[in-house]
Amino acid sequence: MTLQRPARFLGVFRTDDAARAVYSEGAGVGRIVPQAVAVPHDVGDLVHLMEWASAQRVPLTPRGSASSMANGALGAGVVVDLVRFDRLGVLAHGAHSLHAGAAVTRDRIQQAALLAGRSFPIDPSSSAFATIGGMVATHAAGARSVKYGPLRDWILGLECVFADGTHATLRRGDRGEEVPALQRFLRDVAPRVRGADPARLRHAGVRKQSSGYGLAAWRDTGDAIDLLIGSEGTLAFIVGVEVRLTLQPGGRASILAGFNDLESAAAAAVQLAAHGASAVELLDRSFLEIAADGAEPLPLPKDLEAVLIVEAEGADLEAARALARALAGHSEAAGATHLELALAADDEARLWRLRHAASPILNRLAPRWQSLQLVEDGCVPPARFAEYVRGVRAALAATATRGVIFGHAGDGHAHVNALVDTTDPGWRARCETLLASVTALVASLGGTLAGEHGDGRLRTPLLPQLWHAEALALFAATKEAFDPEGLLNPGVKVPLPGARPLELLKYDPALPALPPVAREALDRVVREKAWNHFRLDLIPPP
Repeated sequence: MTLQRPARFLGVFRTDDAARAVYSEGAGVGRIVPQAVAVPHDVGDLVHLMEWASAQRVPLTPRGSASSMANGALGAGVVVDLVRFDRLGVLAHGAHSLHAGAAVTRDRIQQAALLAGRSFPIDPSSSAFATIGGMVATHAAGARSVKYGPLRDWILGLECVFADGTHATLRRGDRGEEVPALQRFLRDVAPRVRGADPARLRHAGVRKQSSGYGLAAWRDTGDAIDLLIGSEGTLAFIVGVEVRLTLQPGGRASILAGFNDLESAAAAAVQLAAHGASAVELLDRSFLEIAADGAEPLPLPKDLEAVLIVEAEGADLEAARALARALAGHSEAAGATHLELALAADDEARLWRLRHAASPILNRLAPRWQSLQLVEDGCVPPARFAEYVRGVRAALAATATRGVIFGHAGDGHAHVNALVDTTDPGWRARCETLLASVTALVASLGGTLAGEHGDGRLRTPLLPQLWHAEALALFAATKEAFDPEGLLNPGVKVPLPGARPLELLKYDPALPALPPVAREALDRVVREKAWNHFRLDLIPPP
């Protein structure tokens, strides 16, 4: 049934095939064609849409740039593009915070902060197109969380629209008693959270957590925003964010340390984080093999099992260089057999190009070989990181799957791209086996499947294998308190009956073809990394 335009809604509302198709895919592996696409003009417009959705019983899925990997920005009801919430506040020199609309990208925030002598230090690799609303929704992180901690430490306030249409701004220290959704949570769920075993609400020793609801953080602070950070649009729509800023570093330098065995590299990563590194990135042998085919390969010894790219920040350039030299010494003491210092900006850029080299190469392997982000966000206690990477390698080998492994080793966090030939008849079964094997591995190591990308529709069905039953029950109760009708991004955070992780894979040759104009637009987004490009501008008007 074709949905009718909501009454009083001023924004764009499209139900044509091309518009629905161009919102059916994101950066992850899934495809879900929605019933409609809505682009609210402002908060009042979003409130009207919420009221209409409640009356029509139509689910709503919020969406920023759709660069998230776990399929949380896809939905079968109405996909709501928040692109119009793009206002950035005025920042006075030396200010400690900045307000940004949900659609403002992290790099826009950082550019404004730098002009005022400040910095917003949370920097996912997608910072050029990652929206701050999406970052808060997934509790995004990045390379420098090893020094600066999780995103929630840098969020001072959230402007939200709740499922019943309530519009409220909540800041640090607010319990939110004036918001009906929070009233229900405080009455019905909060006593159970306070009475729960704290160990069941978090993964001990895991430094980055983007899975489940932030009940452990809320229990520690009592701040309403800690429930909303990482909630992936299932408790409210985030339309504005107040971020905390810090002083920008006076200088940076980097080193590359190569190791002949993975255990030494993983152990060194933990030590380097403790010695003050601002970023510690691991690239394992599989990554190096792929990157060696790039346009500008970095000459490295052939016998390296892994390399660490390590960043040092200082009050000035000399302090950063001194720390980099000290980190090089610690690396050598930890077993590094190859060292390169990058003490000038050009040399630093050359090292970090290696970190970002794989994605363009992987994209060129299509159409036969597809880079599938199936097990791409596992995070374990740092002391067990080497076990995790070796276990992932074993799971890839057992399924005859080539893979690329890289990640934030200082946090015990790895991204994995599986390279899959989707023309092979057994490809789907191998993907399911790989995901099951790595899920069991993460559980055995006390880790999480979602370090910084969220659960989405990919990982939510797997939560019972990673979380205690008491935590799962509290997640469901939290969802019920905020969204009694279950219309906000259903199937994310709380699994729907019968849901499976790998249902509709966009790479499946058996799927119906999308309209050519939408297919061309989606391919362009991937090819040009144009994730923050307004999708409806890429297709003709209806």
